[in-house]
Order: sequence, then C-alpha cells, then structure tokens
Amino acid sequence: MPNNAHSSPSSERQWGVWRKYRYGWLTILFFLVSLGLHWFFGWRSFADEAAQHGEAPQMAAYLNEMLRDTFENWQSEFLQLLWQVLGLAYFLYVGSPSSKESGDRLEAKVDALLRERGPEGERIIADIDERFLRGKGHAKPHE
Repeated sequence: MPNNAHSSPSSERQWGVWRKYRYGWLTILFFLVSLGLHWFFGWRSFADEAAQHGEAPQMAAYLNEMLRDTFENWQSEFLQLLWQVLGLAYFLYVGSPSSKESGDRLEAKVDALLRERGPEGERIIADIDERFLRGKGHAKPHE
C-alpha cells in the first residue's frame, strides 16, 4: 500500500486546523488582499487628487476618507447580507409557503401512498407526525 501523506496521523495533527478550516482561511486571505488593494489604490487616487490641487497628501485626511468609505460600503453590503441570511433562516423556521413548498408536496405524496395501506398507513402517519412534532401539516417549534 502506498504511503499517503494526507492520511498519516502526524500530517493530520500538523495541518489539521489549516486543512479543516481551509475555506475560512481562504476567505480571510481574499478579504485581506482585497482590503489591502482597496487601500493601496485609494491612496494613489487620494495622492493624485491632492497633487492636482497643488497640495501634499495628508495621511490623516486619507485615513478619514478611507475609513468612511470602507464602513459605508460594509454597512450597505453586510446589512443587506445579514437581512437575507437571517430573514431566510426565520422564514425557513416558521415555515413560510415559499420555503416549505417542495417538502410539503413530497410529504403529501408520501401520506397519500401510506393512506392506501388503510388503517395501518394512518397509524404510521400519526406516529411520524408525533415524533417530529407535526400536527395538521405544520411544524411546531421545539421548546
């Protein structure tokens, strides 16, 4: 059997955190590179604008402008994303018609097939509904 470095216990311990969270590390890398490039090219633009006015670029003014622009961008992007994620999670939890449509359709088909078995099918449906805290076709929140 060939020796595979990816499966050895010492390799797993050595690279475990990096391998386990590689998507997160890659996201952090992209974020830092994009932030660095944003600030680098922002400085070049700020310095060019100052030169056009015959002034020397001031670091304090640059930082004030870049921080304002950065937080303004983050506010609009992250608030929008946060609303989408939390809103979707909420509507999935309460069972809005658009979030449960395919599940309800599948459940209705399975219920119809079980009902063809007669009283035994009804007993199976009732048992499943009780185990998954379902009543009258609507999910109940876990307490």
